[in-house]
Amino acid sequence: MDNPIANAGKTAAIVAYFTIIGTIIAYFINNEPKNPFASFHIRQALGIHLTFYLLGALVSIFDSWMITYSFWIFILVLGIYGLITAIQGEQRPVPLLGESFQKWFSTIH
Repeated sequence: MDNPIANAGKTAAIVAYFTIIGTIIAYFINNEPKNPFASFHIRQALGIHLTFYLLGALVSIFDSWMITYSFWIFILVLGIYGLITAIQGEQRPVPLLGESFQKWFSTIH
């Protein structure tokens, strides 16, 4: 299944999952011309990174290794899932929050 749109935006999609800086770089890579595949993954990655910072602030209040490890596992699963789907050239939202990320960041094209 060779999708030329996915192949054209694959680099930006993969870069987006490597730190928040990678997401910003991917956004500018995808600036002209806009690629819908890359835009999808940029929105997913941005959501994962923002979730990391927001939940991380909340988790830091608790002094429990179980909460901390659960948080890290959750973020890693989301990130790895998104990265794998980008590498495979698929547009599958990450579990639990992916559909919401697409709605919340719909202005990112």
